[in-house]
Amino acid sequence: MTIHKHHVLNRIFSRLHLLYPNASSTLLERRMRAFIERFEEDQRETEEISYWDERDIFLITYADMLNQSDKTPVSVLHEFAREELNGLISTIHLLPFFPYSSDDGFSVKNYREVDENSGEWYDIERLAQDFKLMFDFVLNHTSAKGEWFQEFLRGVAPERNYFITLHEDTDLSKVTRPRSSPLLTEVNTNKGKKHVWTTFSADQVDLDFSNPDVLFVFLDIMLFYVEKGADVLRMDAIAYLWKELGTNCIHHPKTHVVVKLFRDLLEIISPETILITETNVPHEENISYFGDNDEAHIVYQFSLPPLLLHGLLNERADIITKWAAELTDTTPQQTFLNFTSSHDGIGMRPLQGLISDEEIQALANHAKKNAGRISMKRNSDGSESPYELNITYFDALKKDSDELPQTVARFLVSQSVMLALKGIPAVYFNNLFGSTNYLSGFTHTGRARTLNRQKWNIHNLKDQLKNDHQHMGNVFSFYKKMLKVRRDEQAFHPNADQRVIETENNAVFAFTRDENTILCLFNFSEKPIAIEELSLDTDLNDYQLLFSNNSDIQNELAPLSFYWMKKG
Repeated sequence: MTIHKHHVLNRIFSRLHLLYPNASSTLLERRMRAFIERFEEDQRETEEISYWDERDIFLITYADMLNQSDKTPVSVLHEFAREELNGLISTIHLLPFFPYSSDDGFSVKNYREVDENSGEWYDIERLAQDFKLMFDFVLNHTSAKGEWFQEFLRGVAPERNYFITLHEDTDLSKVTRPRSSPLLTEVNTNKGKKHVWTTFSADQVDLDFSNPDVLFVFLDIMLFYVEKGADVLRMDAIAYLWKELGTNCIHHPKTHVVVKLFRDLLEIISPETILITETNVPHEENISYFGDNDEAHIVYQFSLPPLLLHGLLNERADIITKWAAELTDTTPQQTFLNFTSSHDGIGMRPLQGLISDEEIQALANHAKKNAGRISMKRNSDGSESPYELNITYFDALKKDSDELPQTVARFLVSQSVMLALKGIPAVYFNNLFGSTNYLSGFTHTGRARTLNRQKWNIHNLKDQLKNDHQHMGNVFSFYKKMLKVRRDEQAFHPNADQRVIETENNAVFAFTRDENTILCLFNFSEKPIAIEELSLDTDLNDYQLLFSNNSDIQNELAPLSFYWMKKG
């Protein structure tokens, strides 16, 4: 055993004792040693790992985002990515591709199978030969229709102890809620009616991690995913993992211990594998999952999508400027995942403390006016407030007065900010071409999130992307050029220095990357802005235009424009 492994193993044992103080230390340690021996390869001294660089750009997509009658959806996605995105993206985030019962994959019925409507493990493994992969690790809850919960209902061991049951009159008023649905769901078991904990929906039953059996099941699943080609593991809804009555049951100290333990285990068995935590919460809570450089390698930049939306709609960049200037420094083993849209809606909780409640409500009203929907959360006082906006990012950026070119310009500015900021950019598939609300899908499902989850017949999509009379083709063509420029510049390394510039005009967002190697300027306004108004603390004559959605800078920034400029 190497000294390093011995040190990490002792950390794991300490974390197990913190999680399960009433369990036998000897049995826990023996169980963990046996578990590690099943997966462990010959130990070697590992050089410091470089987890990412400027070429790392993630694509967020469903495994069945594209379909063709004679091929599996994963294979169709693979072909599309090779033809259109090869050399432009590094990693494909496959949203849950397992058999499921609801929420487009996040109610997992079986964690070890590929949903037959997406493909099979062979397709996933082939995709992993051309792209790095991120798997969803859905460990807070499981499907009420899955085998585990069905065994619970039948009273079969060990699953009968996998879930949390409470009396229906239990005081749960302190529990932080991301939804307005009931926290407890009544079910019929072999021993009568019981009430189980359901944070997100009645079909998504929370697992009881106070039972070490549940922890070990998911440690096993995690390493199974690594064996199947996962380079990155996304810990879904991790903030709600550990429940303790009398607390708010979010960001529980033992939740952080669980994340640390997963990180430790990977350090022994698969040190190149990256952990990312999904926590749709205010910024300070979100970055707590970096821990002391011993939890997540990556955390989502959840404040970015709503901040950009608010700034571009209101033609003001002062709030995002202040936010960006105060971003936490990261180590070489930490970074942010920057995004503007995903399979979920645009989260409103990350705006708390950054803008007023009235401004948050104004964003919700705007989304409604643009045929979006608002998902609500229940507050501790029994009231409800906006949790997320269900709308495509393109439609969210529309204004009543817009002609289509204005909306396209505003959308491209939003994407250019996301791509240029410090961190790894992640592009949702439908954002590649600025898709609009999937209204017919919403009518069919009745689920608000369907508006931003349109899936495509590959032939129909290709026809639209080739049509010069539709904005989708133009956006897609421009987006690919933008990705190419972005990934070829070392100054856009996820950990390269970022210096935010406060300008005299609050409609302009400005920052430099890599000790002023690249200067990025963004005009959030619908009016031109004279360069002399900005009082920049850097000389524009030192820079040449690298990429823009407008012509070269002369004496002004064009309306709704961005400029990436390179020194020299």
